Amino acid sequence: MSLLQQIQESVVQEGSDLGSILLKVRLLAARLGSDILGEWVKHESEGYPKDAEVPSYRIVGVTYRGTFSGSFGSGINNAQIPPYLIEKHAGTSWTKYEVRESIAAVDEMVKKSSDGGTLGIDASNLILLLQGKIYEGYACNDVSGTISLTAFYEIQQTVRSRILELTLELEKSVPGAMHVAFGESTKNKAETEQVQQISQQIIYGNVSTAVAGGAGAQIAVGINERDNVSFIEHLVKNGIPQGDATELAELMAAEEPASADEPFGEKAKNWVAGNLKKAAEGAWGVGLSVATKVLTEAAMKYYGLK
Repeated sequence: MSLLQQIQESVVQEGSDLGSILLKVRLLAARLGSDILGEWVKHESEGYPKDAEVPSYRIVGVTYRGTFSGSFGSGINNAQIPPYLIEKHAGTSWTKYEVRESIAAVDEMVKKSSDGGTLGIDASNLILLLQGKIYEGYACNDVSGTISLTAFYEIQQTVRSRILELTLELEKSVPGAMHVAFGESTKNKAETEQVQQISQQIIYGNVSTAVAGGAGAQIAVGINERDNVSFIEHLVKNGIPQGDATELAELMAAEEPASADEPFGEKAKNWVAGNLKKAAEGAWGVGLSVATKVLTEAAMKYYGLK
């Protein structure tokens, strides 16, 4: 039985240990030469460091309740505070909690959730931020934040689902993946690039989240803001054909980025998604993962986001 088949068999078995499955996926990533997949598995197994981007499925909602006191001994106890007010006065980081713990820690939370319940978080700093802004004339004495333990079960199930989806797609699109066994590595560069593309799409879902060359990879970007000439020159220098670089520059000049975290407008984003296959197929002078990084870094510099 191949390593890929072992992973598939384990991930669909009820009660199987997700940590052990991730170790096999990490080995598969190494054998197939996928740094994108390998880094994701490393973070899921060991936890996400502060400087690493957390996948969207690991961002969970937090609910808050507070205790308030007024004049003449009046008070409001254990009152739910609307998320809108939390975000308005303290920011969205308080309502969207990033679960950076390892999958083993998530598993422990899932075990605790069998009896229901919630997980409390330290919300003491919110007392100052919300003071006098929730109930007029009432002082905020205490704020407590909680996360439903069901959220940890959903993280666990999402990781399982993505592992299964990934292996099924590899089985269909990368024939060599089915023959990987312990002690064997792929020698096919085209298949390695295909694995990178599949991993990025299934795990992260958008072109701006891919990691090239591991967490420490750096790409020097010499692009002036809103300057098509320097933008095109940079892409050509990094292996992207002149015609494709010019086409993307024209699209970017005609629209604005979706956000600071998504440095492409809708048309440019569709162009990138449709043209990355050229990198995967070897038509560009740069591999898929590096091409993704080059385009993203260039777009951020072009729009003055970095």
